[in-house]
Amino acid sequence: MFLCCWLALVVFIPVTLSTNPGVKVKLTEKGLEYGRQLGMVSIQKKLKTIKVPDISGTQSVSPIGKVQYSLSNMQIVNVGLPKSAMDLVPGTGVKLSISNAFFSLHGNWRVKYLRVIKDHGSFDLDVNGVTIVTSIAVKSDETGRPAVSRVSCQAAVSSASIKFHGGASWLYNLFKSFIDKGLRNALQKQMCPRVADAVSDLNPQLKTLNVVAQVDKYAEIEYSMVSSPAVSNSSIDLSLKGEFYNIGKHQEPPFSPAAFSLPPQINDMLYIGVSAFTTNSAAFVYNKAGALSLYITDDMIPQSSPIRLNTRTFGAFIPQIAKRFPGLMMKLLVKTMKNPVVTFEPNNATVQASGTVTAYAIQPNATLSPLFVLNLETSVSARLFVSGMRLAGAVTLNKMDLTLGISYVGEFQVRSLDSILQMVLKVVVIPKLNVQLAKGYPLPTFGKMKLVNTQLKVLKVRNVIFPTELHVFELAVPCTW
Repeated sequence: MFLCCWLALVVFIPVTLSTNPGVKVKLTEKGLEYGRQLGMVSIQKKLKTIKVPDISGTQSVSPIGKVQYSLSNMQIVNVGLPKSAMDLVPGTGVKLSISNAFFSLHGNWRVKYLRVIKDHGSFDLDVNGVTIVTSIAVKSDETGRPAVSRVSCQAAVSSASIKFHGGASWLYNLFKSFIDKGLRNALQKQMCPRVADAVSDLNPQLKTLNVVAQVDKYAEIEYSMVSSPAVSNSSIDLSLKGEFYNIGKHQEPPFSPAAFSLPPQINDMLYIGVSAFTTNSAAFVYNKAGALSLYITDDMIPQSSPIRLNTRTFGAFIPQIAKRFPGLMMKLLVKTMKNPVVTFEPNNATVQASGTVTAYAIQPNATLSPLFVLNLETSVSARLFVSGMRLAGAVTLNKMDLTLGISYVGEFQVRSLDSILQMVLKVVVIPKLNVQLAKGYPLPTFGKMKLVNTQLKVLKVRNVIFPTELHVFELAVPCTW
């Protein structure tokens, strides 16, 4: 069965003093319905494990007198749960109601009467009109993962019908109403504990939430819950930290997550909202790790290109280079100077980056002679997509602005290098960046949950707390488990 969910990327950067999530997850009633179907399978299996204790006693049966009896080896052969419902309980969790359930049991009987007469046989018991109502609390555990527990439970059996086979089964038919009651009570006492076991079995699955997921050798992302789940009439909302960190060194960025709300839609089963804080914390981490830098050499330029990284090519634009460093190969260092900033606009995600381009001449002894440093301002558009259970992307260059930072070869017109630097960015830097972006980073997930057939769309919403317009990037995807 497919589970539909939405992924929303929300841009909202103002700093707040409170601890807000970077990622939100909303499970709607449709999602709960899917969970109910899975849960009923587990509950049915648990109810089949009920062990009915042996029953024995003495009963006066006219005209025979006292009859000693025992019922043993009772086994549940069938459990039917034809009708069930799961409802949200605001502030608490969910309520599971099971009605019109039934059990079928088989067992053996023995009797002794008139002191010396013994007999035995088998019996079948049909229990009908079973109802079970249990309340389930949804909380967070000490690891920042969601957890569930049974709060209350009531079970009742409407009727039971027993039929004896073989031997003096007619004796049991004389006092079967007494036995019916005993068997019903025995079953009722064990139903709620079995349901509680089924509820507890959900916690190992909930513990599979990837509260810390490694992205690559530089970064990991934390998805621990920053507050207890919020249960409303229409959904269960989880607030996750959603923050990137350098592996082995958790340093907070110089900005904080702002409050944001997921769109009010509840038509799909699951909604995931990833805020701009999350993506910008990634930019902070990679910049801090020095991962946003790249040395570019001539062998990285396509052989078909007439532009080469050597002093002859650059000397055509800056004559001083060819005069002072004739016949040498060159190397460029492109790196960011401050954290890139990710923003989302309708139908577009944009990354603004400020960096430098340092040009070197490579001497015969492999030492590097600096030629110039250019200040580089770039804007790229990002196409986002889901690959497996990872959010990935690809970028294209929008614009590039160059200004002179430092020159070691005298004054020159920076604009003359625009075409060269644009080519370098388009054929070297951006393709290498896209290789890394295509790997993506893990989304919050439980167990074997998968996302397939993704569809992306952009919405605008207005935050209910701050009068600031939010641009929301949403992704609709069916999910499977």
